[in-house]
Amino acid sequence: MAKQTTVRLPDELADEAEAVARVQGTSVNTLIVNSLTAEIERVRTDQDFTARARKLLERDQELLDRLAR
Repeated sequence: MAKQTTVRLPDELADEAEAVARVQGTSVNTLIVNSLTAEIERVRTDQDFTARARKLLERDQELLDRLAR
């Protein structure tokens, strides 16, 4: 199942995305999905990102624990 969302792009970026998608023979949707997939894969290997994510998750867990008391 795919989740639908709305993305607001600046006109120039939207035009460029349409041009890239056309040249690649794909849709802007596919271009966006592929770009997001590549970015998520990139940050998964970024040690600084994963350290910050762990720290935020630990903080969130602490807050949830306090609220559950």
